[in-house]
Amino acid sequence: MDIRVRPAGIAAEIGLAVLFAVALAGTAVAIATSWGGGYWQFDCAVGAVVCGLALLRRRNRVWAAGAGLAVAALAILAADLADLPREPGPAAATALAVLVGSAVRALPARPAVAIAAGGLAVVAGSLLTAPRAGSAGAVPVVAAFSGAVWFTALVAGLGLRLRDARRRATTEQVRRHERLELARELHDVVTHHITGIVVQAHATRIAARKHPESVPTALEGITTAGSAALAALRRVVGVLRDGDDAAPVTPGPERLRDLVDRFGAHGPGVRLRLPAGEDESAWPPEVTSTVYRVVQESLTNIARHAPHARSVDVTVTRDRDVLTVEVSDDGPATPARPHHRGYGLVGMGERVAALGGTLQAGPRPEAGWTVRATLSAAAPERR
Repeated sequence: MDIRVRPAGIAAEIGLAVLFAVALAGTAVAIATSWGGGYWQFDCAVGAVVCGLALLRRRNRVWAAGAGLAVAALAILAADLADLPREPGPAAATALAVLVGSAVRALPARPAVAIAAGGLAVVAGSLLTAPRAGSAGAVPVVAAFSGAVWFTALVAGLGLRLRDARRRATTEQVRRHERLELARELHDVVTHHITGIVVQAHATRIAARKHPESVPTALEGITTAGSAALAALRRVVGVLRDGDDAAPVTPGPERLRDLVDRFGAHGPGVRLRLPAGEDESAWPPEVTSTVYRVVQESLTNIARHAPHARSVDVTVTRDRDVLTVEVSDDGPATPARPHHRGYGLVGMGERVAALGGTLQAGPRPEAGWTVRATLSAAAPERR
């Protein structure tokens, strides 16, 4: 299981640990003041265990939440039998809320519901074992706090779960759209080549009449195979387009120079560097269109998120059959600039990955942003 945590997540975990420590210390002081003696020790021990489980929840959310709920339930029973301060205390209740909220957000539906129900059972146990004091019907403070943090965790977990689901759905929609775009371009490219094969096979068969020693049977096979492949490809692409998604295919992307010139006319200056002595039209069509789309998406993001950038560098390098595209800007860091992969980059990543390449995007050490795509520029083998 991948338990890597980003820097922001590490900072949040440190803040949570500090909160737990403050809650444990505050509860110990309050119990020592009101109960006296060493009554605070049991509550601190229970709280420390549950807080530790909450901090380790990323390793196994089901195990951590289940263990935390079990410790809290046993603590409620032990406190009731030994006449100790009621459980769970503030620190343990807060840690249980973290465990429940995390489980509701990240786990599949059944274990998430089970853990949420377990949290409610702990609240009910705290309420049933708490001594009644004051006016009739008054809810004890410990039970009220446990119920409040459980409900808050449940609402927060459900909200984050729905947000994550919407984000996944949007990401999948972007990826699907990019696959369809790639399918259209693939249709154009393969149609061109297969049509050429069919025409060439027909012409060769006609020419072979003057040379009976030729192999007209083999050429007939080529013609049949080419026609069948073309028909099959059209059927598959037609299915991918879902009928009402059959937008016309494009004849081919414009050149990179035209793209960067048009962007530079209304934005920061763009420096374009291409491999020396190489024309982009010599690349395979699917590579040309992918390079174009990566640069186009990167420039669009610059115009949207870095309007104060003064310069942009678009660099395309080639090392044998590996083509690298890098788009960098010097825009200052602003709160509006995203620090994560946007949906446009998700689509570009899908397109690059379809060609066996990789896509990376992130802030530069000094200032600005860089998008870097690496893919194979090797022409497909002819068979």
